[in-house]
Amino acid sequence: MSVTGEAAAAPAAAAEPTPVPLRRNRDFLLLWSGAGLTLLGTRAGSVAYPLLLIWSTGSATAAAVAGFAAQLPQLLIQLPAGALVDRWNRKRMMIMCSAGCALSASGVVVAVACGRVWLPHLAAAAFVEGALMVCYRLAERAGVRHVVPTSQLSAALAGNEARGRAAGIIGQPVGSAAFAVARWSPFLLAAVAHLLSLAAVLLIRKPFQQAPAATGRRRIGPEIAEGVRWLWRRRFLWRVTLLISGSNVVFQALALLPAFVLYEDGLSAGTVGVIAAISGVGGTCGALGGGWTLRRFGLPALVRAALAAWALLVPALALTRSPVALGALFAGMSFVGGVVNVAGGIHQVQITPDALQGRVSSVLQLFGSGANSLGVLAGGLLLDAVGAAATAGALGAAMALLALTAAFSGLSRLYRLSDHSSDPLDPLHERGETT
Repeated sequence: MSVTGEAAAAPAAAAEPTPVPLRRNRDFLLLWSGAGLTLLGTRAGSVAYPLLLIWSTGSATAAAVAGFAAQLPQLLIQLPAGALVDRWNRKRMMIMCSAGCALSASGVVVAVACGRVWLPHLAAAAFVEGALMVCYRLAERAGVRHVVPTSQLSAALAGNEARGRAAGIIGQPVGSAAFAVARWSPFLLAAVAHLLSLAAVLLIRKPFQQAPAATGRRRIGPEIAEGVRWLWRRRFLWRVTLLISGSNVVFQALALLPAFVLYEDGLSAGTVGVIAAISGVGGTCGALGGGWTLRRFGLPALVRAALAAWALLVPALALTRSPVALGALFAGMSFVGGVVNVAGGIHQVQITPDALQGRVSSVLQLFGSGANSLGVLAGGLLLDAVGAAATAGALGAAMALLALTAAFSGLSRLYRLSDHSSDPLDPLHERGETT
C-alpha cells in the first residue's frame, strides 16, 4: 500500500464507527457456524468411510481407495473451482454445495442400512463430497473478508482454522462412536449437519464479493491463467507451497495408521475418535496462536521450524502402539500445522486482490494438496505391505528430507524480495522497512 493511498483513506477510516467484536458480528457468526457445521459433517463421514471398509473387508488398501477418491478432487477440480468462485455468486455456491453433500451422505445411509457396502459406490460418494467441499471452502475463504473489517481479518482467519480443528475434535470421535452403534449413523449425522449449514448460510445478509459475479463471455482457461500468472510472480509463496505439499502427502499417508493399528490390536473403532480428539486439541491450540506467532517470528522461520518439528514427530510413531501416545504425537503435529495454516492463510488473503481470491486459493490448494490422494493410496499400500512401524519410519525419512530442503532453500531471502508490503501483519511492514 502506498503512502498516498494511506493518506487518502485516513479521513474515511476516521469517520467509520468502531467495528463490533467478532462475537457480536451476526453475519460472521452465521458464516463461521455454517462452515463449522459442514466441516463437522464432513469429519463425521470421513472417519466412517475407512472404518466401514476396514471392519468390513480387513483391508487397508480398500479403505485407501475410498480415501483416494475423497482426495482426488483436490487434484482434478481445484483450478476450475477457483475460477467459478470468482465468477459466480459465492453464497449461492456454498448453499448448493451443502445441499449436494447432504444428498450424497443420505444415499450412503440408505445403502449401508440395507446392508449394501459396495466399494465403487462409497468411492463415488466420497469423490462427490470431496469435490463439493473444495468449492465450498474456496468460496468461504474468499468471502470471509467481506463480512469482517480488515482490522479483524487476522482474528477471523485464526478462528476459522480453530473451528476446523474443533470440527475434527468433535466430528471424528462422534463419527467413530456412532459407527460403533450403527454403521450407517455417521453418514446420517453428516447429512443433518450439511442441512443445518445450508440454513445458516441462507441467513447471511452481506454479499461475499465486491461486485456481482462476472457475466462476460471469457473462457474459463484464461481466467485460471490470470490467477496462475499472478502467483508466478510470488516466488516465496510457490516455494512454501511446494514444501507444504510434500508434508501433506506424508500426513495423508499417515491418516490410516491409527485405524490400522487399532484393528490389528483388536481394539474398538471408537478409539480412533479418541486419537482424533487428542490430535484436534493440539491443532486448535496451534490455530489460536497462529496470528501472534506470525507477528513474532515471521512466515519463513515458521515454515522451517514446522518441517523440522514434523521430521522429529513422524518417525516417533514407529515407537508406540498406545492410543494415548499416538494421540499425543498427532496432537504435536497438528499444533504445528495449525500455526502454519493460519500464518500462511493470513499472508495469502492479505496480499491477494479480491477478484483473484478464488483462483489464487485454488492454485495454492492444487499444488499444496493435489497429491494428497496419492498419499492416502500409498499409505494404505505401505501399511498392508510392511506394517505400521516401517511405514512411520519411511514417512519420517521423507519428512526429514523436506526439512533439510527448507533449511537450504533461501526462504528468508525470497520473502524479503516478495511483494508483501501491504500486509499489516508482516514484521517488515510493522518496522516500516521496505523491500
